[in-house]
Amino acid sequence: MKKQLTTALILLPTILLAQQVNYQIHGRVGTLDAPAKAYLTYRTDLGNTTDSATITQGNFSFSGKLDDPLKANLIISQDGENLRKLRKADAIVLYLENGNIAVEATDSVSHARINAGSLNKANQELTQALLPYTNQLRAATLTYRSLPKEQQNEQAEKEYDKKTDAIEQNQKIVLASFIKTHSNTIISLDALKTFGGYFPEASEVEPLYNKLTADVKSSKSGVEYGKLLQSWKLTALGAKAPVFAQNDKDGNAITLDSFKGKYVLIDFWASWCGPCRRENPHVVKAFEQYKDKNFTILGVSLDSKRDAWIKAVEDDKLNWAQVSDLKYWKNDVAVLYGVRAIPQNFLLDPNGKIIAKNLTGDKLTEKLQQIYQSSAAAKSDSK
Repeated sequence: MKKQLTTALILLPTILLAQQVNYQIHGRVGTLDAPAKAYLTYRTDLGNTTDSATITQGNFSFSGKLDDPLKANLIISQDGENLRKLRKADAIVLYLENGNIAVEATDSVSHARINAGSLNKANQELTQALLPYTNQLRAATLTYRSLPKEQQNEQAEKEYDKKTDAIEQNQKIVLASFIKTHSNTIISLDALKTFGGYFPEASEVEPLYNKLTADVKSSKSGVEYGKLLQSWKLTALGAKAPVFAQNDKDGNAITLDSFKGKYVLIDFWASWCGPCRRENPHVVKAFEQYKDKNFTILGVSLDSKRDAWIKAVEDDKLNWAQVSDLKYWKNDVAVLYGVRAIPQNFLLDPNGKIIAKNLTGDKLTEKLQQIYQSSAAAKSDSK
Protein backbone atom coordinates (compact mmCIF):
# COMPACT_ATOMS: atom_id res chain seq x y z
CA MET A 1 0.00 0.00 0.00
CA LYS A 2 1.14 3.50 -0.76
CA LYS A 3 3.45 5.07 1.77
CA GLN A 4 1.24 7.97 2.79
CA LEU A 5 -1.46 5.51 3.79
CA THR A 6 0.69 2.95 5.51
CA THR A 7 3.75 4.53 7.02
CA ALA A 8 4.33 5.77 10.53
CA LEU A 9 6.91 8.49 10.62
CA ILE A 10 8.82 10.55 13.11
CA LEU A 11 7.63 14.16 13.34
CA LEU A 12 10.45 16.47 14.26
CA PRO A 13 10.35 20.26 14.46
CA THR A 14 11.34 22.26 11.43
CA ILE A 15 13.66 24.77 13.04
CA LEU A 16 14.90 27.63 10.93
CA LEU A 17 17.85 29.99 10.94
CA ALA A 18 18.72 30.84 14.53
CA GLN A 19 17.24 34.14 15.69
CA GLN A 20 14.97 35.36 18.47
CA VAL A 21 11.39 35.42 17.24
CA ASN A 22 8.52 37.60 18.38
CA TYR A 23 5.49 36.74 16.28
CA GLN A 24 1.99 38.23 16.19
CA ILE A 25 -0.74 36.54 14.19
CA HIS A 26 -3.83 38.57 13.36
CA GLY A 27 -6.45 36.47 11.62
CA ARG A 28 -9.86 36.94 10.11
CA VAL A 29 -12.12 34.19 8.77
CA GLY A 30 -15.33 35.63 7.35
CA THR A 31 -17.99 36.25 9.97
CA LEU A 32 -17.27 33.28 12.21
CA ASP A 33 -18.16 33.82 15.84
CA ALA A 34 -18.07 31.94 19.12
CA PRO A 35 -18.00 29.06 19.80
CA ALA A 36 -15.65 28.90 16.77
CA LYS A 37 -12.00 28.51 17.76
CA ALA A 38 -8.59 28.81 16.16
CA TYR A 39 -5.74 26.47 17.07
CA LEU A 40 -2.03 27.00 16.49
CA THR A 41 0.10 23.87 16.70
CA TYR A 42 3.84 23.46 16.35
CA ARG A 43 6.63 21.30 17.68
CA THR A 44 9.86 22.28 19.41
CA ASP A 45 12.59 20.20 21.00
CA LEU A 46 10.45 20.16 24.14
CA GLY A 47 7.50 18.53 22.38
CA ASN A 48 4.18 19.49 20.82
CA THR A 49 2.63 22.86 21.61
CA THR A 50 -1.01 23.80 21.03
CA ASP A 51 -2.37 27.31 21.54
CA SER A 52 -6.02 28.27 21.07
CA ALA A 53 -8.05 31.44 20.59
CA THR A 54 -11.76 32.16 20.47
CA ILE A 55 -12.97 33.67 17.20
CA THR A 56 -15.09 36.79 17.67
CA GLN A 57 -16.81 38.38 14.67
CA GLY A 58 -14.34 36.57 12.45
CA ASN A 59 -11.25 37.80 14.30
CA PHE A 60 -8.63 35.96 16.32
CA SER A 61 -5.02 36.50 17.31
CA PHE A 62 -1.95 34.72 18.64
CA SER A 63 1.40 36.02 19.85
CA GLY A 64 4.49 34.49 21.33
CA LYS A 65 8.25 34.29 21.60
CA LEU A 66 10.46 31.53 20.24
CA ASP A 67 14.18 30.89 20.11
CA ASP A 68 13.93 30.27 16.37
CA PRO A 69 11.41 30.67 13.55
CA LEU A 70 9.53 27.45 12.91
CA LYS A 71 6.77 25.80 10.90
CA ALA A 72 3.25 25.65 12.36
CA ASN A 73 -0.32 24.65 11.54
CA LEU A 74 -3.21 27.06 11.90
CA ILE A 75 -6.47 25.14 12.32
CA ILE A 76 -10.04 26.43 12.50
CA SER A 77 -12.86 24.64 14.33
CA GLN A 78 -16.09 26.27 13.21
CA ASP A 79 -18.15 24.77 16.02
CA GLY A 80 -15.47 25.04 18.69
CA GLU A 81 -14.86 21.29 18.77
CA ASN A 82 -11.76 20.09 20.59
CA LEU A 83 -8.78 19.75 18.28
CA ARG A 84 -8.42 16.02 18.91
CA LYS A 85 -12.03 15.41 17.93
CA LEU A 86 -11.89 17.29 14.64
CA ARG A 87 -12.64 14.85 11.82
CA LYS A 88 -11.90 17.18 8.93
CA ALA A 89 -9.52 19.99 9.70
CA ASP A 90 -9.71 23.40 8.03
CA ALA A 91 -6.02 24.21 8.18
CA ILE A 92 -3.10 26.01 6.61
CA VAL A 93 0.67 25.80 7.11
CA LEU A 94 2.53 28.95 8.00
CA TYR A 95 5.86 29.95 9.48
CA LEU A 96 6.19 31.67 12.85
CA GLU A 97 8.64 34.45 12.04
CA ASN A 98 9.39 37.90 13.39
CA GLY A 99 6.74 40.56 13.05
CA ASN A 100 3.11 40.61 12.03
CA ILE A 101 1.51 37.67 10.26
CA ALA A 102 -1.85 38.61 8.76
CA VAL A 103 -4.18 35.76 7.80
CA GLU A 104 -7.29 36.70 5.80
CA ALA A 105 -9.96 34.27 4.58
CA THR A 106 -13.57 34.68 3.47
CA ASP A 107 -14.73 31.21 4.51
CA SER A 108 -12.01 28.54 4.83
CA VAL A 109 -8.58 29.21 6.32
CA SER A 110 -7.16 26.62 3.94
CA HIS A 111 -7.70 29.25 1.20
CA ALA A 112 -6.41 32.15 3.26
CA ARG A 113 -4.09 34.89 2.08
CA ILE A 114 -1.05 35.36 4.30
CA ASN A 115 0.75 38.68 4.46
CA ALA A 116 3.99 38.25 6.37
CA GLY A 117 7.77 38.10 6.05
CA SER A 118 10.14 36.37 3.65
CA LEU A 119 9.62 32.86 4.99
CA ASN A 120 5.88 32.91 4.51
CA LYS A 121 6.24 34.53 1.10
CA ALA A 122 8.61 31.77 -0.05
CA ASN A 123 6.34 29.12 1.44
CA GLN A 124 3.31 30.52 -0.38
CA GLU A 125 5.25 30.53 -3.64
CA LEU A 126 6.15 26.88 -3.19
CA THR A 127 2.64 25.95 -2.08
CA GLN A 128 1.17 27.57 -5.17
CA ALA A 129 3.64 25.79 -7.46
CA LEU A 130 2.76 22.44 -5.87
CA LEU A 131 -0.99 23.03 -5.83
CA PRO A 132 -1.81 21.03 -9.00
CA TYR A 133 0.00 17.98 -7.62
CA THR A 134 -1.42 18.43 -4.13
CA ASN A 135 -4.91 18.41 -5.63
CA GLN A 136 -4.15 15.38 -7.78
CA LEU A 137 -2.80 13.41 -4.80
CA ARG A 138 -5.78 14.42 -2.68
CA ALA A 139 -8.19 13.31 -5.41
CA ALA A 140 -6.41 9.97 -5.87
CA THR A 141 -6.48 9.28 -2.15
CA LEU A 142 -10.14 10.27 -1.88
CA THR A 143 -11.02 7.98 -4.79
CA TYR A 144 -9.30 5.03 -3.15
CA ARG A 145 -10.75 5.66 0.31
CA SER A 146 -14.22 6.06 -1.17
CA LEU A 147 -14.17 2.51 -2.49
CA PRO A 148 -16.25 -0.03 -0.57
CA LYS A 149 -14.07 -2.01 1.83
CA GLU A 150 -14.37 -5.17 -0.26
CA GLN A 151 -12.99 -3.28 -3.27
CA GLN A 152 -9.96 -1.92 -1.42
CA ASN A 153 -8.03 -4.98 -2.53
CA GLU A 154 -4.50 -5.60 -3.72
CA GLN A 155 -5.30 -4.64 -7.31
CA ALA A 156 -6.87 -1.34 -6.22
CA GLU A 157 -3.85 -0.64 -4.05
CA LYS A 158 -1.47 -1.26 -6.94
CA GLU A 159 -3.44 1.06 -9.19
CA TYR A 160 -3.44 3.72 -6.48
CA ASP A 161 0.31 3.34 -6.00
CA LYS A 162 0.97 3.60 -9.73
CA LYS A 163 -1.13 6.75 -10.06
CA THR A 164 0.38 8.53 -7.04
CA ASP A 165 3.93 7.51 -7.96
CA ALA A 166 3.48 9.24 -11.31
CA ILE A 167 2.12 12.38 -9.63
CA GLU A 168 4.99 12.45 -7.14
CA GLN A 169 7.58 12.13 -9.90
CA ASN A 170 6.14 15.21 -11.59
CA GLN A 171 6.03 16.98 -8.23
CA LYS A 172 9.73 16.27 -7.75
CA ILE A 173 10.57 18.31 -10.84
CA VAL A 174 8.89 21.36 -9.30
CA LEU A 175 10.52 20.79 -5.91
CA ALA A 176 14.00 20.44 -7.42
CA SER A 177 13.54 23.62 -9.44
CA PHE A 178 12.40 25.54 -6.35
CA ILE A 179 15.38 24.35 -4.30
CA LYS A 180 17.84 25.39 -6.99
CA THR A 181 16.34 28.87 -7.38
CA HIS A 182 15.71 29.47 -3.65
CA SER A 183 18.88 28.06 -2.14
CA ASN A 184 19.10 30.73 0.57
CA THR A 185 15.84 29.94 2.39
CA ILE A 186 15.02 27.26 4.88
CA ILE A 187 11.81 26.64 2.93
CA SER A 188 14.00 24.81 0.43
CA LEU A 189 15.14 22.45 3.17
CA ASP A 190 11.50 21.57 3.79
CA ALA A 191 11.08 21.17 0.02
CA LEU A 192 14.03 18.78 0.03
CA LYS A 193 12.39 16.70 2.77
CA THR A 194 9.27 16.43 0.63
CA PHE A 195 11.39 15.60 -2.41
CA GLY A 196 13.11 12.74 -0.56
CA GLY A 197 9.87 11.30 0.79
CA TYR A 198 9.67 8.77 3.58
CA PHE A 199 12.68 6.78 2.38
CA PRO A 200 15.24 9.22 0.93
CA GLU A 201 18.05 7.98 -1.29
CA ALA A 202 21.32 9.82 -0.71
CA SER A 203 22.12 9.78 -4.42
CA GLU A 204 18.95 11.79 -5.11
CA VAL A 205 18.91 14.28 -2.24
CA GLU A 206 22.62 15.00 -1.76
CA PRO A 207 23.05 17.03 -5.00
CA LEU A 208 20.12 19.24 -3.98
CA TYR A 209 21.33 19.53 -0.38
CA ASN A 210 24.67 20.74 -1.72
CA LYS A 211 22.85 23.54 -3.57
CA LEU A 212 21.69 25.08 -0.28
CA THR A 213 23.64 28.02 1.08
CA ALA A 214 26.01 27.66 4.01
CA ASP A 215 23.57 29.53 6.28
CA VAL A 216 20.76 27.08 5.55
CA LYS A 217 22.99 24.03 5.97
CA SER A 218 24.42 25.37 9.23
CA SER A 219 20.96 25.97 10.74
CA LYS A 220 19.87 23.51 13.40
CA SER A 221 17.52 21.75 10.99
CA GLY A 222 20.14 21.84 8.24
CA VAL A 223 22.79 20.23 10.43
CA GLU A 224 20.33 17.53 11.47
CA TYR A 225 19.49 16.79 7.85
CA GLY A 226 23.19 16.63 7.00
CA LYS A 227 23.71 13.96 9.66
CA LEU A 228 20.81 11.93 8.28
CA LEU A 229 22.28 12.25 4.81
CA GLN A 230 25.46 10.57 6.01
CA SER A 231 23.37 7.67 7.39
CA TRP A 232 21.53 7.32 4.09
CA LYS A 233 24.87 7.17 2.26
CA LEU A 234 25.95 4.32 4.53
CA THR A 235 22.77 2.38 3.71
CA ALA A 236 22.62 2.96 -0.04
CA LEU A 237 22.02 0.03 -2.40
CA GLY A 238 25.26 -1.83 -2.90
CA ALA A 239 26.79 -0.62 0.36
CA LYS A 240 27.99 -2.93 3.10
CA ALA A 241 25.32 -2.73 5.80
CA PRO A 242 26.57 -1.00 8.97
CA VAL A 243 27.21 -3.57 11.67
CA PHE A 244 25.53 -3.34 15.04
CA ALA A 245 24.61 -5.25 18.16
CA GLN A 246 21.46 -4.94 20.25
CA ASN A 247 19.81 -7.00 22.96
CA ASP A 248 16.88 -9.36 22.53
CA LYS A 249 14.05 -9.64 25.07
CA ASP A 250 16.22 -11.82 27.32
CA GLY A 251 19.10 -9.37 27.38
CA ASN A 252 21.30 -11.34 25.01
CA ALA A 253 23.27 -9.29 22.49
CA ILE A 254 22.45 -10.13 18.88
CA THR A 255 25.00 -8.96 16.32
CA LEU A 256 24.41 -8.43 12.63
CA ASP A 257 27.70 -10.19 11.93
CA SER A 258 26.26 -13.40 13.38
CA PHE A 259 24.02 -13.66 10.29
CA LYS A 260 26.89 -13.53 7.82
CA GLY A 261 26.55 -16.20 5.16
CA LYS A 262 22.76 -15.83 4.96
CA TYR A 263 20.32 -13.60 3.20
CA VAL A 264 18.92 -11.48 6.02
CA LEU A 265 16.13 -8.93 6.16
CA ILE A 266 16.66 -6.15 8.71
CA ASP A 267 13.07 -5.21 9.53
CA PHE A 268 12.34 -1.97 11.40
CA TRP A 269 8.89 -1.94 13.03
CA ALA A 270 7.03 -1.32 16.32
CA SER A 271 4.01 -2.69 18.17
CA TRP A 272 2.33 0.76 18.11
CA CYS A 273 2.77 1.13 14.34
CA GLY A 274 -0.48 0.13 12.62
CA PRO A 275 1.09 -0.05 9.14
CA CYS A 276 3.81 -2.33 10.53
CA ARG A 277 1.29 -4.68 12.06
CA ARG A 278 -0.63 -4.83 8.77
CA GLU A 279 2.62 -5.59 6.97
CA ASN A 280 3.68 -8.38 9.35
CA PRO A 281 1.58 -11.15 7.71
CA HIS A 282 3.52 -10.58 4.47
CA VAL A 283 6.82 -10.79 6.35
CA VAL A 284 5.69 -13.98 8.13
CA LYS A 285 4.71 -15.50 4.77
CA ALA A 286 8.16 -14.81 3.31
CA PHE A 287 9.90 -16.17 6.39
CA GLU A 288 7.93 -19.41 6.43
CA GLN A 289 8.51 -19.92 2.71
CA TYR A 290 12.27 -19.29 2.71
CA LYS A 291 13.53 -19.89 6.26
CA ASP A 292 15.02 -23.24 5.23
CA LYS A 293 16.75 -21.73 2.20
CA ASN A 294 19.48 -19.68 3.84
CA PHE A 295 17.17 -16.75 4.61
CA THR A 296 16.27 -15.19 7.94
CA ILE A 297 15.03 -11.96 9.47
CA LEU A 298 16.32 -9.66 12.20
CA GLY A 299 13.56 -7.50 13.63
CA VAL A 300 14.49 -4.13 15.13
CA SER A 301 11.66 -2.70 17.22
CA LEU A 302 11.23 1.00 17.87
CA ASP A 303 9.09 0.26 20.90
CA SER A 304 9.53 1.99 24.24
CA LYS A 305 7.46 -0.46 26.29
CA ARG A 306 8.87 -3.96 26.71
CA ASP A 307 5.55 -5.72 27.40
CA ALA A 308 3.86 -4.24 24.32
CA TRP A 309 6.83 -5.25 22.16
CA ILE A 310 6.88 -8.85 23.39
CA LYS A 311 3.10 -9.21 23.10
CA ALA A 312 3.15 -7.99 19.50
CA VAL A 313 5.92 -10.44 18.64
CA GLU A 314 3.82 -13.27 20.04
CA ASP A 315 0.49 -12.08 18.59
CA ASP A 316 1.91 -11.60 15.10
CA LYS A 317 3.94 -14.84 15.26
CA LEU A 318 7.24 -13.17 14.46
CA ASN A 319 9.34 -16.27 14.98
CA TRP A 320 12.75 -14.81 14.22
CA ALA A 321 15.39 -12.82 16.10
CA GLN A 322 14.03 -9.61 17.62
CA VAL A 323 16.01 -6.81 19.25
CA SER A 324 15.22 -3.44 20.80
CA ASP A 325 16.78 -0.93 23.18
CA LEU A 326 13.31 0.50 23.95
CA LYS A 327 14.39 4.02 22.94
CA TYR A 328 11.47 4.64 20.58
CA TRP A 329 12.62 6.75 17.58
CA LYS A 330 16.06 7.11 19.18
CA ASN A 331 16.74 3.39 18.85
CA ASP A 332 20.49 3.18 18.24
CA VAL A 333 20.16 1.00 15.16
CA ALA A 334 17.40 3.16 13.68
CA VAL A 335 19.61 6.23 14.16
CA LEU A 336 22.58 4.42 12.58
CA TYR A 337 20.48 3.51 9.54
CA GLY A 338 18.79 6.91 9.27
CA VAL A 339 15.33 5.42 9.79
CA ARG A 340 12.66 8.10 10.04
CA ALA A 341 9.60 6.10 8.97
CA ILE A 342 8.39 2.56 9.52
CA PRO A 343 7.84 -0.12 8.36
CA GLN A 344 11.21 -0.05 6.65
CA ASN A 345 13.53 -2.89 5.72
CA PHE A 346 16.89 -3.71 4.16
CA LEU A 347 17.68 -7.01 2.43
CA LEU A 348 21.30 -8.14 2.72
CA ASP A 349 23.11 -10.79 0.71
CA PRO A 350 25.31 -13.43 2.43
CA ASN A 351 28.25 -10.98 2.34
CA GLY A 352 26.29 -8.30 4.17
CA LYS A 353 25.75 -6.09 1.12
CA ILE A 354 22.43 -4.23 0.81
CA ILE A 355 20.73 -5.59 -2.31
CA ALA A 356 17.16 -4.30 -1.84
CA LYS A 357 15.18 -1.93 0.38
CA ASN A 358 11.60 -1.44 1.51
CA LEU A 359 10.17 -4.66 0.13
CA THR A 360 6.56 -4.46 1.26
CA GLY A 361 3.52 -6.56 0.43
CA ASP A 362 4.38 -9.38 -1.98
CA LYS A 363 7.57 -7.63 -3.11
CA LEU A 364 9.63 -9.47 -0.49
CA THR A 365 8.59 -12.96 -1.59
CA GLU A 366 8.92 -11.92 -5.23
CA LYS A 367 12.48 -10.69 -4.63
CA LEU A 368 13.45 -13.83 -2.76
CA GLN A 369 11.94 -15.98 -5.52
CA GLN A 370 13.99 -14.06 -8.06
CA ILE A 371 17.17 -14.54 -6.01
CA TYR A 372 16.75 -18.26 -5.59
CA GLN A 373 15.66 -18.84 -9.16
CA SER A 374 18.74 -16.99 -10.40
CA SER A 375 20.92 -18.99 -8.00
CA ALA A 376 19.42 -22.27 -9.22
CA ALA A 377 19.89 -21.25 -12.86
CA ALA A 378 23.52 -20.32 -12.22
CA LYS A 379 24.20 -23.69 -10.59
CA SER A 380 22.56 -25.48 -13.51
CA ASP A 381 24.65 -23.56 -16.05
CA SER A 382 27.85 -24.40 -14.19
CA LYS A 383 27.25 -28.14 -14.52
